[in-house]
Amino acid sequence: MKIKAIIIVLMASMVYSFAQEPGKKDIHIGMLLDVRTSEIEPLTDRLKNEIRAIVGEDANIVFSEDQVLVNDFDLDKAEEHYQMMVKGKSDIILAFGAINNVIVSRKTEHLKPTILFGSAPGDFAELDKTKTSSGIHNLVYLVTSQSFEVDLEVFSELYPYENVGIAVEAAMERTLPVKELLDRIFQSKQAKYRLIPFENINDITSDLEGLDALYMGGGFLLTDSEVSGLVTVLNQKRIPSFTSTDVNDVTLGLMATNQRAETLDQFFRRIALSVEAIINGEDAANLPLYIESNSELTINYNTAERLGVPLKYSLIATTNLVGDFENVTAEKRYNLLEVMKEVLTANLTLRSGAKDIELTGQDVKTAKSNYLPEVTGSVTSTYLDPKIAEISNGQNPEYSTDGSVTISQTIFAPGATANIKIQEDLLNAQRETYNASQLDVIFDGANAYFNALLLKANLQISSRNLDLTKRNLQLAQQNYESGQSGKSDLLQFRSQMAQNTQTLVEAVNQLEQGFFSLNQLLNQPINRKIDVQDADLGKGVFEEYDYDQLRVFLDDPSLRAPFVEFLVGQARNNAPELKSLAYNISANERNLQLAKRGRFLPTIALQGQYNSNFTQGGVGTEVPMGFAATPKSNYNVGLNLSLPIFQRNQQNINRQTASIQKEQLDINRQNIELNLENNVNVAVLQLTNQIANIELSKVSEEAAREGLELTQESYATGAVNWVQLTEAQDNYLNAQLANANAIYNYLLSSLQLERIMGYYFLLHTSEENENFRQEFFTYLTTRN
Repeated sequence: MKIKAIIIVLMASMVYSFAQEPGKKDIHIGMLLDVRTSEIEPLTDRLKNEIRAIVGEDANIVFSEDQVLVNDFDLDKAEEHYQMMVKGKSDIILAFGAINNVIVSRKTEHLKPTILFGSAPGDFAELDKTKTSSGIHNLVYLVTSQSFEVDLEVFSELYPYENVGIAVEAAMERTLPVKELLDRIFQSKQAKYRLIPFENINDITSDLEGLDALYMGGGFLLTDSEVSGLVTVLNQKRIPSFTSTDVNDVTLGLMATNQRAETLDQFFRRIALSVEAIINGEDAANLPLYIESNSELTINYNTAERLGVPLKYSLIATTNLVGDFENVTAEKRYNLLEVMKEVLTANLTLRSGAKDIELTGQDVKTAKSNYLPEVTGSVTSTYLDPKIAEISNGQNPEYSTDGSVTISQTIFAPGATANIKIQEDLLNAQRETYNASQLDVIFDGANAYFNALLLKANLQISSRNLDLTKRNLQLAQQNYESGQSGKSDLLQFRSQMAQNTQTLVEAVNQLEQGFFSLNQLLNQPINRKIDVQDADLGKGVFEEYDYDQLRVFLDDPSLRAPFVEFLVGQARNNAPELKSLAYNISANERNLQLAKRGRFLPTIALQGQYNSNFTQGGVGTEVPMGFAATPKSNYNVGLNLSLPIFQRNQQNINRQTASIQKEQLDINRQNIELNLENNVNVAVLQLTNQIANIELSKVSEEAAREGLELTQESYATGAVNWVQLTEAQDNYLNAQLANANAIYNYLLSSLQLERIMGYYFLLHTSEENENFRQEFFTYLTTRN
């Protein structure tokens, strides 16, 4: 049941309670209720205890069953009950509910001190809520600022509806001029409305056809399960909702409310303070009014996302957000393993790297093509000076067309042979470079995933911190009203609330940026709606891979040193950077051998040519008698052998260059090995820090939370100032962030170590990971 409903009905369950003490005056308290239920009995004791605690030794408080009158939403009965209470034995009248609110507020004279708290919308009440006190003898009213007109205006700003359904209790519709009020409100609006009187949820859900929004003008007595059922229907029909009830209904899934999240304790204390003042002779006309004139918009983040209602930044300063900040409209909700696998197949950097392998493969083909035969063909048409042709004895006619085919084949070439091996080594080196890029991109994907989780946690914590600031502002307001603190406290918390609001806006945008980065790595549209599943040790994808085992190895001082040595060895064995460098060293050695022995190795090639005359014409085609005719076709075959004797000292220069390159590659290998050892040790130290942080951050957050609660209680009583309260809140904020980040940082540090080792546990089978552990135990036993 909702808070306001509880306030309306809890008084009805009070039984006669009277314990007179000599010398004390008996004060009888009567109650006027709209409706009576028999639930939440402990709350009655809380209210009685609060009144008795406040009144103290001033009087004996008497609650009598015959002074509890219920009107059942009947105006005539409510008027009758009021007159009975005035004529009865009650010294103070507590009037609760919408109907009693209407009756009492219309009275011009109050014969008995009356404390009025009603749930009727302010549109119906005839009280002046702008006053700091009622100014009416014997009357103090504690009426909420609920207003249909204000709510509907805020709702339209949040979601520009065109045809809104307005649901109110059937009893309210029968007794109050609801339709007349709504007609007046919508007279100046372009939107239309449909009034939905209801006695149960089915009355509402069966009358939603044609509506694009729903305003709950009532519903204080609906149970949580009934509200949840209504939310399910509204979400299925994609109908945004706004409620005049409390924040609890928004937490259950209704989209928004403009009511504050008041607590029972606040109302109980105000009622008790008013009772005390009246007993001590204060006229109720002069008592401060507890009217929530400052509305506060509360929005269910998940419901708004699900229905596609954008949250306006202009409203955030005065808006509370509830929900878990899960993107309910996400096309895909990723866990870490899904990110790691998808980035391998979709990432554009890796696709480009794969093309580098293909291009290097073409270089290998080019190198091998030097041992393939080369065949060329040519055709030549010739016109010769007739004078020359005439005296050529038929050897050179005036017109002729000749063709030839030439074939050459390299049999052995030292440079070509070495180049094949060199290019093959470079191809293997390129493959290892691609493997390194894969490891890097996988870590980039994991980093983007955990960054999104961190930003998501930061958003949730920022929202809760803003709520804390608003709560502290309420405490400051109460202290200011009671004279326990000055206005400077109010100004301080208002300033802090503005800063916290800006932090929340930035947290929302930073989370969106985190999703942008993840989409980019996965080669998806940047604005694609995605979300990330939470990561926790021993749960989800981490359950099978037992990351706690890593904590055991590092947390045990006797195992840490040999484990680090083992990891360094694994990193050297697996590192694609070292493998790529090894292939480059191999290519360099082949180049060096060529420079040394190449001068003594000949290049051998075979060449053949076939020539043919196709046509002849004109002068000189006739062969004189006594001369042999030229054959129409002929061929020749040759073997070429060449040996470089002196090439401008190029061979010596090449040998020297190759030697320098070899030395450089050896230095690079040593540097990479040293970097691997250093990176493993640094990563292990970071992991050790995170292991300690996981447990300590839990303790820190719990202590900070308890400290904040105690400080809030102390501030409410004036025992501490706003500086101490702010420090306690900041301490709790930092502790929450540290705790939320602890697991994520540990897992990210683990993945960083895996990247250095060149072995990701999540991408290997359980059997392979078990073999990895057994290799360590084998190393441990044979280490000495």
